[in-house]
Amino acid sequence: MKNTCDSRGKDRNVRPQSQLLIGIAVIGLGLLLLLDNLNVIVFRDVVNYWPVGLIVFGLVKLFDAKATMDRLVFSGVTLLGIMLLLGRLGYSNFDLHTLWPLMLILVGASVVFKALDGRRAETPRVSLDKNGVAAPVSDNASDSSVNIVTMLGGFERRISTQAFRGGDITVFMGGVDLDLRNSSIDGEAVLNVFSAMGGITLKVPTDWTVVLEGMPLLGGFDEKTAPPPNDSKRLIVKGYAIMGGVEVRN
Repeated sequence: MKNTCDSRGKDRNVRPQSQLLIGIAVIGLGLLLLLDNLNVIVFRDVVNYWPVGLIVFGLVKLFDAKATMDRLVFSGVTLLGIMLLLGRLGYSNFDLHTLWPLMLILVGASVVFKALDGRRAETPRVSLDKNGVAAPVSDNASDSSVNIVTMLGGFERRISTQAFRGGDITVFMGGVDLDLRNSSIDGEAVLNVFSAMGGITLKVPTDWTVVLEGMPLLGGFDEKTAPPPNDSKRLIVKGYAIMGGVEVRN
């Protein structure tokens, strides 16, 4: 019960931060429009320097990032903003058409980091029998956790395990359909997702509580689940949707 309360506390810390950034952005936009109406500034001229907002956003999230994947993504966002700003100032020829391959670099680097982290995290799951001898855990590891990478293609999988532990899903210009409706969770599971110009669909049981902690960048996270009877089984979905989408439903 203590773990559940701690998880809820984390949720409360994550959501206000995103709301704060959105609120500041709306206030800033309102101030610019007000100054334009008062003939203090010309809104069109200010909008030409929109990459400054991208740089500020990337730096704020970068200093707050704790995971390697988060640092990688927001370093790329900051670098993109700097390059676009240099192009706006006339110091370079950088524009979105020139810099779009950065998306490929970020996706490729994320796949590499996930693969390296997965290897370091791989440890045999064993238990002690009545004689004190180590024996493999009976639960199928291939079902208890997932590690899916899809590029320019589709992937469908149905999992049936009573101890789902989460995992990683990376999609680039493709789609993943993961059916977990015949599975169960022992307390809490964390699923890390990364969708770039693709889609991820998660089908979960009706007794699971779904917590979305993802960040959409020109994309979206969508939850279409029914209210669970209790909060004993929690699936936390973390990650990014860049010009893509992540949907969780029953």
